[in-house]
Amino acid sequence: IPFMQTMGGSGRFAVALLAAAILTASSPSSVIAIVNELRAKGSFTQTALGVTMVTDVVVIVIFAVSVEIADALFTSLALNYVFLILVLSELFASLVFGIILGKLLQFVLSLSAGQYIKSALILLLGYGVFALSTFVRHYSHANLPFEFLLEPLLIAMIGGFFVTNYSKHRPEFLHILAQMAPIIYIIFFTLTGASLALDILVGSLFIALILFAVRLFGIFAGSFAGGMAAGDDVAHSRLSWMAYVTQAGVGLGLAKEVAVEFPGWGDEFATLIIAVIVLSQIIGPPFFKWAIHRVGEAHTRAPRSEFDGMRDVIIFGLEGQALALGQQLRAHHWQVQIACLDAEYLPTTVDTTPTINAVPDLSLPSLRHLGLEQADAVVLMLSDDENYRVCELLYEHFGVETVVVRLQDRAYFDRFYELGALIVEPGTAIVSLLEQFVRSPTAASLLLGMDDTQSMVDIEVYDPNLEGIALRDLRLPLDTLVLSVNRDGQTIISHGYTQLKVGDKVTLVGSQQSLEDVALRFGML
Repeated sequence: IPFMQTMGGSGRFAVALLAAAILTASSPSSVIAIVNELRAKGSFTQTALGVTMVTDVVVIVIFAVSVEIADALFTSLALNYVFLILVLSELFASLVFGIILGKLLQFVLSLSAGQYIKSALILLLGYGVFALSTFVRHYSHANLPFEFLLEPLLIAMIGGFFVTNYSKHRPEFLHILAQMAPIIYIIFFTLTGASLALDILVGSLFIALILFAVRLFGIFAGSFAGGMAAGDDVAHSRLSWMAYVTQAGVGLGLAKEVAVEFPGWGDEFATLIIAVIVLSQIIGPPFFKWAIHRVGEAHTRAPRSEFDGMRDVIIFGLEGQALALGQQLRAHHWQVQIACLDAEYLPTTVDTTPTINAVPDLSLPSLRHLGLEQADAVVLMLSDDENYRVCELLYEHFGVETVVVRLQDRAYFDRFYELGALIVEPGTAIVSLLEQFVRSPTAASLLLGMDDTQSMVDIEVYDPNLEGIALRDLRLPLDTLVLSVNRDGQTIISHGYTQLKVGDKVTLVGSQQSLEDVALRFGML
């Protein structure tokens, strides 16, 4: 390594110590994002999350101690009990200043000021932490026989921990941080990229690859040994290292801090470490995703089944509303099936028009028996717990695109929303419907099908011959109107030059016969 050529043994040990501390860091944000994306659940995922969270906290403390030792080695300070007292004093001082920062943040959040003022004050406090650390170091260097180092990242972490866990301002604090984060990220990563020395990076690329390989081996050895010592499953222990490869913000921040603390060689060190972090960020997420799939803890959405030419809907729950809904859907040429538990099956409903199938439970085999692979829509009208159980199975095993849930307890709203369900809350639905009648009676009447001569419907484009055709060239019946086009989950306010793609959902209004003609042209019937 070029910048270490002139260093003695103690200097090289100090650099190695700092590099080891930084390369221990992982990326909780990346791990959480992957877990959320794959909806991963299980012991492997929980262990990965727990270890990553703890590591992210511990690594800052380890780095603070490593900086102290490195500074002592470069300044020829004796490593004795006096040095140990100094290190403990610095950590205690960082703890105290962190609590003070938490109190100041709590005071700022309690002010009756706008969000922008609070955001500015929070940023000012953050800057003040780094300014204080720099001042204390320079002052101690000039007036004391040793340097007194405060770790700004440790102070900030303790301050944030205090606010989120020991004050009533946690929601507002997290909201402000979320609003400020994009701007801070842009500035931080721009500064990181601007500080990279390409000549040093090119010359050290081979060294960075070696460090990356050594880091992978160290993570594998440590995670495997730790897993076996903790009694984890051998298969999990062999794969657990893949969860800890990813690095991001914390490692970059620590590398930049070394560049500031040790200006003689810090920039070259930071460039080398950042190269390793970039490699880890590229390789880490695919490794972790593969490991989650390998241990069977991924719960991703099943692929959507091909359209079989018939529009099928299955309604869960046997009651008056379900029967009425089934009758109306049949009138619009849907194949309707009502599913109910054995206990709900009533002999008096045998002769009703929609097909009624009783299932013993809501397990996967029972749902497969209903033929959900071919369902185009599912309506859930059971209890919230039962609805959620079915909704999860639909998401993971059947890939039904349209799932409508009748919600009873709003506490379940986010859980259903994460599964892509369309949620109908009866109370708010009635209020919204009344509002729509007041604001736009005609549109509300069309929506409810109160006008016998007009209907509104979503029609999906299946015919590949319509790919790239503009709406104005479709020659639709004169009594039909295209309201919007939904593509990849995004609604497009259409105009005559909007070009269709296979898979688009087109919302039209018109007479029933004309809409059936359009559906036939789009390849649905």
